[in-house]
Amino acid sequence: MIRRLQILDSERCVGCQSCMFACTRREGKASLEGSRIRVRSIGGMERGFTVIVCRACQDPSCLFVCPTSALEKREVGGVKLHKEKCIGCGRCVEACPISAISMDEEDGKPLICLYCGYCKNYCAYGVLEIEKVNRGSFSL
Repeated sequence: MIRRLQILDSERCVGCQSCMFACTRREGKASLEGSRIRVRSIGGMERGFTVIVCRACQDPSCLFVCPTSALEKREVGGVKLHKEKCIGCGRCVEACPISAISMDEEDGKPLICLYCGYCKNYCAYGVLEIEKVNRGSFSL
């Protein structure tokens, strides 16, 4: 089984950023810096929030612009980062159409969702879900 993070209903998001804290806590940090998932306001409580995280593109533009092949395509979409190959050029950040990739200020490498599901466990509002996909059964 392969895992993908899914946004079930972004309208349920109240902007608490618990998912962001959980993501960085998984890495042993206690801040929002370094989160692979982000919550942004589109007008506060009146207009709501948006959740920005890798959507596991089938033909990820970030993959095609990487000059060192540091990104590997995942079978069900999205990419896996090989940090040892990455030169920190930021082309993947620029190429992402939904701005789901950011740069880690500490190590100068891109922050891309790992699809671990840790953030989902801290979302009290049912915004996030981990979808398990059988190899070879994925389609858009």
